[in-house]
This record gives sequence, C-alpha cells and structure tokens, in this order.
Amino acid sequence: QVQLVESGGGLVQPGGSLRLSCAASGSIARLNAMGWYRQAPGNQRELVAAITSGGTTNYSDSVKGRFTISRDNAKNTVYLQMNSLKPEDTAVYYCNAAVLVSMSYRHREFWGQGTLVTVSS
Repeated sequence: QVQLVESGGGLVQPGGSLRLSCAASGSIARLNAMGWYRQAPGNQRELVAAITSGGTTNYSDSVKGRFTISRDNAKNTVYLQMNSLKPEDTAVYYCNAAVLVSMSYRHREFWGQGTLVTVSS
C-alpha cells in the first residue's frame, strides 16, 4: 500500500555530518506526522525526531541542537540532517510515517527498512 524508502546512511567520523532521506509512495491520501527512530545493538528502538504535516518538530534530548528534521510535502519526503555526530549515534535509523491510506481511508503507520549509520574513526 505505502512504501517508505530511506537513503543516506553510511560511515562517518566523529564530528562529521550525514543527511538521511525518506521518500513515501503508494496509496497516500494524506501524509501526517513523519519521524525518525533509531535502534542500536542491544537497545530498544527510540524516537530521534518527528515533524507534523504543518512543520512542528520534536527532538529527543540526545540530539537537540545537532540534528534537524524537515520535510518536503510536495515530494512526500522527510529528511534528517545530522551534524556533530558522535559514536553513540551509531544505529540503524528507521523512517516512520502516519498515513491516511487512500484505498481504505484508514489511518495506518508505516516503517522504512532502515539505514545504518556508523560513527567511528
């Protein structure tokens, strides 16, 4: 029904930057809140940042001031600009979207496949 495709992960040195992208496609009547979560080995998945369709943002304390979430509603795409990266930011990052599905007109939540971010020297 709805697909979320992430890109932009990779290996970066501490202090470096990466930009993640997540494009939504499929049976989308309305794309509501979108967000980024991450999961490090042995840890639970945690919210990194979220953004409403109107542009209101929310960040976890651990990334405030370093990460910026944004979206392009015309492209159904959400971005995560990550600056001043630290080794503890190493994780698989997942895109999440709350969607009003056009075929069923039901609200559902979708996840991307994840993209690995490794911060290491």
